Amino acid sequence: MDGTRQRRRGDTRQRIQDVALELFAEQGYEKTSLREIAERLQVTKAALYYHFKTKEEILVSIFEDLSRPIEDLVEWGRAQPPTLETRQEVVRRYSDVLAGAAPLFRFMHDNQATVRELRIGEMFKNRALGLRDILVDPEADLVDQVRCVSALFTLHAGMFALHDLGADPEARRKAVLEVAVDLVAQAHRGG
Repeated sequence: MDGTRQRRRGDTRQRIQDVALELFAEQGYEKTSLREIAERLQVTKAALYYHFKTKEEILVSIFEDLSRPIEDLVEWGRAQPPTLETRQEVVRRYSDVLAGAAPLFRFMHDNQATVRELRIGEMFKNRALGLRDILVDPEADLVDQVRCVSALFTLHAGMFALHDLGADPEARRKAVLEVAVDLVAQAHRGG
């Protein structure tokens, strides 16, 4: 396949993912049909089937594409020395990953039951456990281990639970990141 044709096919795949995620967020995963996705794209269902056979295939592809940086981050973190600086950098980079994939993580938050039923739930859980294993010192006391895990939850809460605070989204993200990084520092100091 020549480069132009392959790029066009990739652009179509990306458009399908964008439209599907938009519809999933608007209507919910269960209430969105392949027909509606095709209609919004102004293509036939056959054209959609060429790229994806099911809604789950679309959702899994979105998840894989947007969460690949988490996989990369886990791989990077495992290759670093288990220092405070490494752990804080993991938290900073994870904050960036969440910001870059905000629509997907909002969808996952709003559709938790669906996510658990589909294989992306297990995939996300494994990636989150990989991050946890980098942040948590198994020799630390339980309170400090909880602080490190809480740093991840703080980043997640910053996307959802604090959305209505009225602050500028970037200012809110920076404040949440500061708290998460501080939790890791407190754990490193032993409280």
